Amino acid sequence: MKLILSIINHDDAHSVIQHLTQGGYHVTKLATTGGFLQVGNVTILIGVDDDKLTGAMDIIGKFSNSRRQVIPATSEMGMGMYSSMPVEVTVGGATAFVMNVDEFRKF
Repeated sequence: MKLILSIINHDDAHSVIQHLTQGGYHVTKLATTGGFLQVGNVTILIGVDDDKLTGAMDIIGKFSNSRRQVIPATSEMGMGMYSSMPVEVTVGGATAFVMNVDEFRKF
């Protein structure tokens, strides 16, 4: 058995969870905040049998989209002055960790 821990952009979370559920996967959803842009993410936990791992990862990958976003950034101009300059970054997509589960009990 495996545990998938996946961090998904808030904009994609509903679609990912909906397709996982339709595929017969049981999902636990946690609201989280990213450290880079300080925006909302969703972390999902999915317990899967080894033979179902690829299917779950395919769904996460298919419905988690990365996108370009312009954010303001400050840069030092000298003499203690800062200018706000927009920076384009890639956001979204998903990060997934797959861990072995040594024991599973349902109480």
